[in-house]
Amino acid sequence: MMDCIIIGGGIAGLQAAIQLGRYAIHNVLVIDAGDGRSAICRSYRNLLGYPEGVSGTALRQAGRSQLAAYGIEVVTDTVMEARPIPGSPGGFELRCSKPGAPAYQAKTLLIATGVMDRLPDYPELRPCLGLTVFVCPDCDGYEIRGRSTIVLGAGDVGARMALTLRIWTDKLLYIDQAAEQRQAASGSMQEQLAAASIAYRYERELRVNADCDGNFHGVILPDGTILEAERAFVAYGGNEVKSSLAKQLGAKMHENSHIWNDPRSKMTSVPGVWAAGDVAVHSEQVSIAMGEGAQAAIWIHKTLLGMRQD
Repeated sequence: MMDCIIIGGGIAGLQAAIQLGRYAIHNVLVIDAGDGRSAICRSYRNLLGYPEGVSGTALRQAGRSQLAAYGIEVVTDTVMEARPIPGSPGGFELRCSKPGAPAYQAKTLLIATGVMDRLPDYPELRPCLGLTVFVCPDCDGYEIRGRSTIVLGAGDVGARMALTLRIWTDKLLYIDQAAEQRQAASGSMQEQLAAASIAYRYERELRVNADCDGNFHGVILPDGTILEAERAFVAYGGNEVKSSLAKQLGAKMHENSHIWNDPRSKMTSVPGVWAAGDVAVHSEQVSIAMGEGAQAAIWIHKTLLGMRQD
């Protein structure tokens, strides 16, 4: 049985694993599905020490290299089921998706599975994420200052994003791609857009104009009309909060499906189970995910020491 299994090898999970590894007394395993925000973001520019940006992939690779020095293994798989160990007074059992994968057992768990943004099915956008196309205004609103920017979104969600971005640029166009006209931005929201001098149009179909180097150039409408822009934000709503494992374990949840945790220790309502990163607070900040991962690991360490003494 492992001392701790960390579910999720993104920023929060890797930072937690590094902290636990440095105690040099715990058996730790990381199980990572290989997806998530940090796996697709081409550049984070709001981190201390990286004024020119660093990709999520680079951070993940650096984290894995650090873990190797502590002898911590990262297994690539998706955890499908989490439950208390049958017939045992403590501990948890995990079952993964790969055929033939063992049932992993651990005294403690850290859930760091994050959130997956609802991205439109435009392959051209992927190379641009974090470079010229963004999802988080707190992280990257600065990157559009004074630039022509298109907000691709749906209904009031996209409209609110456009209004949020207004402090950085006055060259904004919101393209509403709600599935049906009746689901488009409300009349009152369109009035707010107009008052803020934000252009609005409803366009269900379009093509993205971007190159393989991550440069967004705008969109092309079905009639051939070209709408040029230097930057884009995506805001369709309905992001996936990957909290199903916590629900299986009976953890307390927020109404928006994020996992409740103790602000001090990051432990969930289930003893022995912690949650860190976007799956818990939806902070959408790499720096906060790092801090929460380390914070959770410190308290996991304290708990494991207590188990040893018992």
